[in-house]
Amino acid sequence: MLVTILLIIIVLVWWSLHLMEQAYRLREFSRMLAGLLVGLAAGGVMMTYFFMSDYIEFMVTHQL
Repeated sequence: MLVTILLIIIVLVWWSLHLMEQAYRLREFSRMLAGLLVGLAAGGVMMTYFFMSDYIEFMVTHQL
């Protein structure tokens, strides 16, 4: 599960950087905003995983 989430985060960060590079090259604000939002989504996925990891570990060890 960790590998899947790590791959999702890597792809989101790559996509964000790709959008921001295009925005800088084409001087488009909307792509820069899209890249920022995709980067924030990657951070949100990572934060959610870290917040839930202890709970998931508890559920697996106690089999509730």
